This record gives sequence, C-alpha cells and structure tokens, in this order.
Amino acid sequence: MSHEQTEQHFQIIRRWLMALQQQNLPGWDKIDAVLEDLQVTCEQMQTRLEFAEAAEEERLQQNQRLAAAYDHYRDLFQSAPIAYLVTDADGVILEANGASAQLLNVPQAYLVGKPMARYVAEGDRSAFRTHLNQLSYQRDSQIWQMTVCPRGKQPFATEWHIATLAVSAKPDVPHPNGQIEIRIAVYDLSHSQPENSQLELGALMQPSNLKPQTSPPALPLPQSLDGLRVLVVEDEADIREFVTAIFEAHGIGVKTVSSAAAALEALEQFRPDVLLSDIRMPDGDGYSLIQQIRALEIEQGRHIPAVAMTAYLEEDREKAIKAGFEAHLHKLARPIEWVELIAQLARQVSH
Repeated sequence: MSHEQTEQHFQIIRRWLMALQQQNLPGWDKIDAVLEDLQVTCEQMQTRLEFAEAAEEERLQQNQRLAAAYDHYRDLFQSAPIAYLVTDADGVILEANGASAQLLNVPQAYLVGKPMARYVAEGDRSAFRTHLNQLSYQRDSQIWQMTVCPRGKQPFATEWHIATLAVSAKPDVPHPNGQIEIRIAVYDLSHSQPENSQLELGALMQPSNLKPQTSPPALPLPQSLDGLRVLVVEDEADIREFVTAIFEAHGIGVKTVSSAAAALEALEQFRPDVLLSDIRMPDGDGYSLIQQIRALEIEQGRHIPAVAMTAYLEEDREKAIKAGFEAHLHKLARPIEWVELIAQLARQVSH
C-alpha cells in the first residue's frame, strides 16, 4: 500500500468518526487520539521503508559495479601472457590462467584441485614442500627458482614470484592449516638462460632483491642412517607426504600409515627402527598407541625409539615423554631437525 492510499484510508475513517460523534456517544475522543497515534506510526514506517528501498537500490548498484570489476580483472587474469596460479597453503591449485595451462601443457580446467608439486621436478619437491610449509609464517614476497615438469615435455627452469594473502579475520596470526592463499607468477627461464635448464633446486629459494644465494652444503649423514627404516603414523596425507620427502631425500626408508590400528599391523611387517606418531588422531591418539606398543615390547623383548609429532604449540612435551616417547617434535620444525633427531635416536639404538 502506497503512502497516498494510506492517507486516503485515514481520511475516510475520520469522516466516519465525525458522523458518529454527532450522536454524542461517550469515548470518541479517546478513539480519535488512538487514530492520530496510528497515523503518526504509519508515516514513520513509510519514511523508514523509503530509506530502506533507497539503501537496497544503492547496494544493487554497488554489486553491479563489483561484478563488472570482477569480470574485468578476471579477463585480465585469464588473458595475461604470464602464467599465474593461486594455491592454498597446502599447494593445491585453486585458480590457473590460460598461460599456466599452456606452460604446464595441461587443460586449464584440469589444473584446479591438483597439487602444484605434481608439476615440480622430482628432485626439487622436497625443497618445494619445505618452502611451502614455511610460507604460513612468512608474509614477505619471495622469488624461487624451480625446475618445472610439463606433461609430456622436457623439464625446464622457471622463476616463481610468490606472494601470500591471509584469508583469516586475523591476518597477523600464522595460518598453518590452510588459512592463506598463495599467488604465483611463473616465468620460463629456459629460453633466456638455456644453460640453467637443468637447474637443481634443493633449497634454491631466492630473496626478492634477486641477489645470488648459494645453497648450504648438505650435512654429512651419520653412518647409523644407512638402511634406517622409519614408520610414520599421521592421519593427514599432506604431512605424510612431506615427512616422506624429507627422509627419502636422505636415504631413509619410510612407511606411512594413517591410524593407530594400521600402525600396530605395520610394526611386524615393516619392523621399523624408529617410530614417528602424531598425537591427535581421530581413531586413537598417539598416547594410547605408544602405551600399547610399549606393552607389546615387554613381551617381545625389544624397544623402538619413538617421536611424538604435534601441530599444537601447547602440546605438553612432558606428557608425551611420560607416555613412552623418547622425543617430541613440532610438525613445523625445519627439515634438518627431523633428520638430526632420527640420527640421534639411531645412534642410541646402535649403542
């Protein structure tokens, strides 16, 4: 009902009341006062409705402007001659433009949802995962040099310009659980620098000023790591893959399982030298697992050194040690810390 129609109804009601008032019936003054209040309320509601309609119209126009701007920048993204990709903190591709599809020789629609590590040279994947893991705690832009493996073509050297974008309500807080987006611009170096086409990556992350930086020499492996076997118990597939890459890069044999029950089965078949187990898992936590293992060892007369892994800074190291673990390690520790800890435990076994 429009404002004019409402006003017409009030005028009709007032004429009826004036006709009834001529009969000198009691109470009409109160009715007239109530009607006046009702009319004032209706006028206020009408004013608010007009403001709401104006605000809604402004929102619609703003949404149209935003949609037009989005389409504009989406077109720029898709048609850019440089390969651009967006991934989450785990390196899973969220967006990829046409140039990136051409660079990787993969249909554009197929790239979304795939791990970026799939298109990194096998020898560089360990360094790639390490840098990816550290990005959650580093907000500065970076430049990496990596060898890319396009589908069905020869690997070639590339330069990646990395920027991260926090998608949490608290951008100053680290986001180890996928709370960032990673923007990647990939430049093909094979044409301008053919001598670098076989570039090795092992930690070749360059600073943004492009000053040369040499990789630190590999640490000598302890003799006790030769033929070492490690069982990893972790319910998150990305962590299992990350840990496997770290150890296999140093010649350590690795078997991974996703639950405590699977770990108990693997103990006899794999017979590990060292056990690494997550603390918090949905199907049986690491505390109960190590207690079961220690009980079995009493019967079998053997002992497996064990490391408690956790992604939670508040996890109690003393609690893990009391439960039966020899050591405690945060999942965001540097790769060399993982290797050094395994080496230390291996030396204890050998002695």
